[in-house]
Amino acid sequence: MPTLGYGVFLVSPDECERCVTDALGAGYRLIDTAQAYRNEEGVGSAWRKSGVRREDLFLTTKVWISNAGEEKAAGSIDESLRKLRTEYVDLLLIHQAYGDVFGTWRAMEKAYRDGKARAIGVSNFQAGRFFDLSHYVDVKPMVNQLECNTFSQQTGIEPVLNEFGTKMMAWYPLGGQGSDGIVKSDALAAVSARYNKTAAQVALRWLTQRGIVAIPKSSNKERMAQNIDIFDFTLAEEDMAQIAAMNRHDEGTRNFGDPQFVKYLIENYG
Repeated sequence: MPTLGYGVFLVSPDECERCVTDALGAGYRLIDTAQAYRNEEGVGSAWRKSGVRREDLFLTTKVWISNAGEEKAAGSIDESLRKLRTEYVDLLLIHQAYGDVFGTWRAMEKAYRDGKARAIGVSNFQAGRFFDLSHYVDVKPMVNQLECNTFSQQTGIEPVLNEFGTKMMAWYPLGGQGSDGIVKSDALAAVSARYNKTAAQVALRWLTQRGIVAIPKSSNKERMAQNIDIFDFTLAEEDMAQIAAMNRHDEGTRNFGDPQFVKYLIENYG
């Protein structure tokens, strides 16, 4: 799995093919989408037209709440493969920790054994829910995709993930949609000046040096190119520590235990 990818959350279906085409042209080979994003077709069309070989591409998608349960999840996985125009995805995730997650996981384990998914995991599973699932299933989650950035560092869940050999993938690695608090922070500005890099590049490099896969999203070609240009420098230990001190809310900005938030997800993305 590449350590840096391109995410298409909140990329409209009409724009998705163009954005993914630009991302592939900039050198990204990990593309992260989901059933709930409603843009899997755009991802499929873009990579098919790109000339990038399938074996050089890492595709991720996620099973949504409305498709929870063994039978419905299995059908939705096949539908995602059709939309993505591929015989397999490299990573398949449960998008949210609601509904019949154990039934969904059984369908994903079968997809894994049948070669429809090269790896399986979860998204937005907090420590307790993650441990509960991981303890009882046969194939342990290989990835947990979480909101993770310099302001929400997810250090508390790391020991639990490590116990099961699970990799962390960071969504919103540069902060929330429309947020500029991270890239305009004085702390990152001070560090980035020492490396002649942008604050965004330093924030992404900080994640990858922690061993966390990052999937920034941008619709701007120049910013896409900047975001992937982070592998020609290494942050010193003192700079890693300085950035670690920026942590504000370790588990992220979403309260996944709030019934109103669950209701919002189901009503708007169900």
